[in-house]
Amino acid sequence: MQRWLGRCLLRLQQYERLLKWLLAHHEVAGPTEDWEVVRERNRERVAGQTLGALANDMFETFLVDKGFERDLLPAAKKPSDRVSMAFAVRMALEPDDLERTRAAVKEMVILRNDLVHHFIDRFELWTEEGCGAALRHLEASYEIIEARYADLKSCADHLRAAAREMAAFAQTDAFRDFMVDGIAPDGSFEWPNCGIVRVLREAWHALSQDGWAPLPAVVAWTEARYPEQTPAKYGCRTWPQVVKESRQFELRYREGEGGRVEWVRERG
Repeated sequence: MQRWLGRCLLRLQQYERLLKWLLAHHEVAGPTEDWEVVRERNRERVAGQTLGALANDMFETFLVDKGFERDLLPAAKKPSDRVSMAFAVRMALEPDDLERTRAAVKEMVILRNDLVHHFIDRFELWTEEGCGAALRHLEASYEIIEARYADLKSCADHLRAAAREMAAFAQTDAFRDFMVDGIAPDGSFEWPNCGIVRVLREAWHALSQDGWAPLPAVVAWTEARYPEQTPAKYGCRTWPQVVKESRQFELRYREGEGGRVEWVRERG
């Protein structure tokens, strides 16, 4: 009976440990260089939580209804000077499946609390008959705990697989295009977030005079430092076309020694 009680409690601790790992890693967001800091903050957050609290968190952010949405990068908290990204793995279930899973986990939490706090009060452990009843209860409890642990391990395996795929994708040119230049795998992009606008903005800051900078100088500065940023990469033929279509800059003409010169400034 004592050995079976130990088996149950050890498996429960393994379940709790695995759940803490899952909740600390299944969501991470912010500047990519800060991700490990975010994970450590997540680990600290869940470290002292009870199994019941951990289970509640799991059903708020990991095991969710189909259609669940959660903004991990609100605009107000997203820095404009660093690349930010959100990574999240969830398991979306139909309402009936979700409720059955919730009930099963709740049953195990109750079982855990009973084993830890009330087991000695339920059985006459100083009699042969009481130990036999306790043993049968522990054997049945272990089956429940083992089933829940297998379910959670499957979830954790999915998370690890997703993380591996993400790590592999991070080594590709498509990932660089997406992260650095804001070009999605389908070729779409949003001008305010794309790489060529970012470097044009940087050049404008470096060369502006009274808020304006000559476009030829801006282009020369950009091409010297970021040769990979070309108008063609964003479906444009010329730099003035980039300036106009991005709608992130104002464009005006001034007379110069060689004729009219284009000047730009960032829109306020």
